[in-house]
Amino acid sequence: MNRYKEKKRNFIILVAFAAVLSLILAVSLFDAEITEVASAAELTSSGLAISEELQSEPEASYQTSDIVNTDAAAQAQAGEETAADATTTEAATDPALPYTITKFDTVYTLYASDTVNVRAGAGTEYEKVGRVSWGTPVQITGVTDNGWFEVLYNEAQAFIRGDYIVSEMPGIPYLFVGDSRTVQMQMAVGSTDKAYIAKVGEGYTYFRDVAIPAISQYAGQGTTMIINFGVNDLSNAKKYVNLVNANIDAWTNAGITVYYSAVTPVGAGASVSNAQIEAFNVTLRDNLDPRVTWIDSYAYLSQAGFSSSDGLHYNKETYKSLYSYYMAVLNQQ
Repeated sequence: MNRYKEKKRNFIILVAFAAVLSLILAVSLFDAEITEVASAAELTSSGLAISEELQSEPEASYQTSDIVNTDAAAQAQAGEETAADATTTEAATDPALPYTITKFDTVYTLYASDTVNVRAGAGTEYEKVGRVSWGTPVQITGVTDNGWFEVLYNEAQAFIRGDYIVSEMPGIPYLFVGDSRTVQMQMAVGSTDKAYIAKVGEGYTYFRDVAIPAISQYAGQGTTMIINFGVNDLSNAKKYVNLVNANIDAWTNAGITVYYSAVTPVGAGASVSNAQIEAFNVTLRDNLDPRVTWIDSYAYLSQAGFSSSDGLHYNKETYKSLYSYYMAVLNQQ
């Protein structure tokens, strides 16, 4: 009987021990499961945040016309691939920069529409690393969110303001059309961003038959054209008016801004008089189409003074002074 009770007691102890051990193991496994679930949830939460961040960053789609001062309709008609068609793959996120650069998959060739500085960063506060002149092909590798293009310059990264970059070869910035006075001004101040259609001793016939057909070869969107004919044939004032007015539609439709410069004064020894020149100037000024801007270079030289050995043609200093006056008038428009 005592042995039976002892066996029964030992069995109860064994069962109790097994129950306690099972409870301990269950608790341990439960803790381990909780830890794993928490880790998984933490990783999932982190991955979700990254995914949402990527989804909230839209694929960039830049239109050249948003950044560049060009005629969007003309670009569309040309049908040429430009930065507007670029696919973007990478956005620079350097926190030290006040702008973001969106890289293009392809390097695009666009053109400088004027002489413009190339800088180390996308802003005028950055160092100048060089310059490109009108019509220079520029390799575009990206665009910034503050209106600059990232470019390759001397095989290094640099930046050019977007409003100086166009998708097609631009018209020459300045085109001077005239007679011997224009020829001699070119000799005094010529530049790579200017073109001249001019010949010594010529007038209305040359303007009609030679100069006007040649204008389209040089001038285009963004060109400023300065015409200065008349000193050799002052009697043709009305013909000049009619010829210019007949062509103004074509010129303005092509994007050309047209100026007519007054015939400038003569000195002693000239074959024409200043009274004749003044009458010519009045006829043109009062009858040219309103889209032609009159430049009163006659009044300017009369006040500023000029030097001429034969009364008709000026010395280099006078041509430089006249040219500076032209540029001052154009920059005010």
